[in-house]
Amino acid sequence: MSSRRRHRWNDSPPPIWRIRFRIGYGPFEQTSRPVDRYCVVMAIGVGDVAPDFTLDGTGGPFTLENCRGHSVVLAFYPGDNTPVCTMQLNSYSEEIEAFEDLDTLVVGLSPQSVSSHEEFSTKQGGFNFPLLADTDKAVGKLYGILGPLGFYRRSVFVIDPNGIVTYAHRSATGVTFRRTEELVSALAKTAN
Repeated sequence: MSSRRRHRWNDSPPPIWRIRFRIGYGPFEQTSRPVDRYCVVMAIGVGDVAPDFTLDGTGGPFTLENCRGHSVVLAFYPGDNTPVCTMQLNSYSEEIEAFEDLDTLVVGLSPQSVSSHEEFSTKQGGFNFPLLADTDKAVGKLYGILGPLGFYRRSVFVIDPNGIVTYAHRSATGVTFRRTEELVSALAKTAN
């Protein structure tokens, strides 16, 4: 008989240092195995320094470090030519002046290739910001936006001119997106 006890949904969660996630075996399992068998993922949050990256995109190579002195909105989206992603990016593109008034650069990121982004952008009449290709999902991992199966979760980060994250949102379902007004409000708080 095993000394381990399966965690029940109605119990309070076990201590974080004793949690191990196992797909297909319930949400939590208590174990006394060595700590090195655990995987701890630290997600970027408000107040953290935004990790630098360089990716190819529709406007050529993009490096976050080169944007110091400007606020940046990083809009992670799951895929080109999907209904919610199309609405989100068209919304940001149509309202780009609200971002520009606050000296803010908008950047879209997804795991598709640059050629896929260019085709998507052309089909939509062009976006007023670059779409970056995170094909290996390395930037998605850095920012902690990958779901359990490795798919992008719709997420938005606002980064101030000093490279500090001032707003972070990771969608659980991805069926909605953060509206321009909400992001502009977060940017305005940063400017004050």
